[in-house]
Amino acid sequence: MKLPIYQVDAFASKAFTGNPAAICPLQDWLTDEVMQSIAEENNLSETAFFVATEKGFHIRWFTPTTEVELCGHATLAAAFVIFNELNYQGNSISFESKSGLLTVVQKESLLVMDFPAQPATACDLPAAIKLAFDIEPSECLQSQDYILVFDHEAEVLNARPKLEHLKNIELRGVIITAKSSHYDFVSRFFAPKYGINEDPVTGSAYTQLTPYWEKKLGKKSFHAKQLSSRGGEVYCEALGERVSIAGTAIKYLQGEITI
Repeated sequence: MKLPIYQVDAFASKAFTGNPAAICPLQDWLTDEVMQSIAEENNLSETAFFVATEKGFHIRWFTPTTEVELCGHATLAAAFVIFNELNYQGNSISFESKSGLLTVVQKESLLVMDFPAQPATACDLPAAIKLAFDIEPSECLQSQDYILVFDHEAEVLNARPKLEHLKNIELRGVIITAKSSHYDFVSRFFAPKYGINEDPVTGSAYTQLTPYWEKKLGKKSFHAKQLSSRGGEVYCEALGERVSIAGTAIKYLQGEITI
């Protein structure tokens, strides 16, 4: 069996930046075991599979080790493939997913995703996270991930967490963030328990960061930067129970899988 595959850099304006995702358009679903094996073979933070439906598409996301309920950058990459490679007519895409209905709209060079907001609540700093970081954050919150808020952008940029400790946390991963002098805020994301030591740009993290910074900064629209080695810029907006997350993407490669 031969299957098409694309690799797309999401939240990127040039090659070798942003977050690479593998995208596999399917006619019919493969078994979970085969999709997980493909994601493991790709060895990217996410591989997305989608199947056309009467109302749009059904999408699923796999890390090298497990299926996840929500992924932003691979959704952005999947929309890029649909808009630019599959002769899709229209400027809006609807995805059915494990996190409900997700939409992506093409607005000039930006792909704008509409995701459910995931506001975080304050919590105690878990012991594993305290062991992982040399500097204690000023705030610790939790939603889908733990969020550590630092006082200075440099603390986010220079953080070198001990990843073996982060494998023991209860939630998906750890977001670290701070207010920025050039952007509204910056962040980084670590999820070693799912095979992702540091994710280059994490779209789903902004479903949690946007509500937080809305309250902190008293505004709704943000230009953010994820400070990974590849880096990526994200435009996000608080929309009540939803969050708008936007960015650009470029194709790196396309080919075929033989299984």
